[in-house]
Amino acid sequence: MGTPAPRPAAEERAAAGGKRALGSPAGEGGGRGGERQRRGGVGRRRRQERRRAGGRGKPGRAFAGVARAAPRIIIKIRHSRDACARPTEARGPQLPLGLAGQTVEALTVRNQEEQRLRSASYELRTEDLPICEESPGPSLEEASAWAQSFDKLMLTPAGRNAFREFLRTEFSEENMLFWMACEELKKEANKTTIEEKARIIYEDYVSILSPKEVSLDSRVRETINRSMAEPSPHIFDDAQLQIYTLMHRDSYPRFMNSALYKDLLRSLSEKAVEA
Repeated sequence: MGTPAPRPAAEERAAAGGKRALGSPAGEGGGRGGERQRRGGVGRRRRQERRRAGGRGKPGRAFAGVARAAPRIIIKIRHSRDACARPTEARGPQLPLGLAGQTVEALTVRNQEEQRLRSASYELRTEDLPICEESPGPSLEEASAWAQSFDKLMLTPAGRNAFREFLRTEFSEENMLFWMACEELKKEANKTTIEEKARIIYEDYVSILSPKEVSLDSRVRETINRSMAEPSPHIFDDAQLQIYTLMHRDSYPRFMNSALYKDLLRSLSEKAVEA
């Protein structure tokens, strides 16, 4: 027989390594390491299966994160409850039912007293007011013409009297009285009389201390104050125009829709039919 051919060095090393893996202590250690790797792979698969099944078993990282965040969630919920409770606490303690009823009754009495004082104050303001202009009662045609324009209402004494009566119900009669006083001042020619009437008009309707003060802007007031040293019959012209415009835009539309004006027209119509 011939001599066998020598094997390559690489094959000899591989055969020697196989023998060590099977029979040597190092080979036994390698086998145990492979077993541990196989067990670790089985354990990972089992944990993954438990997570898919609903998280049974020991909590994973995600569950642990939620558990760590739970105290903060509870604190936030408590804070929100406290915030909702604060408005209720700010209202203070609730009064018993009996005391609450007494409080409402006291407020009602106080409101009635304030209304009584207001009426009394208005009565004091109107005690020294001039009486209405003397004029015959309006005809149906005249009263109907008042609805055409504010100028026609203010043109006749009967119209001014009816409108003044309406302004009294709105506690603004001083507007008409101021306008009429300015008209009277324009008729004066005597210097002493002009000064005296101008002083009275100023104290009654322009001064901020007067209970019958009319509503004027600051520019008009300053002009009047500068002119009071030497007043003329037309010292209040700008103020008179402002009050006239105020009555036209504010009070006149309400007068046209008031029960006072409608009742007057109804009465005059009935008289016209009877005649």
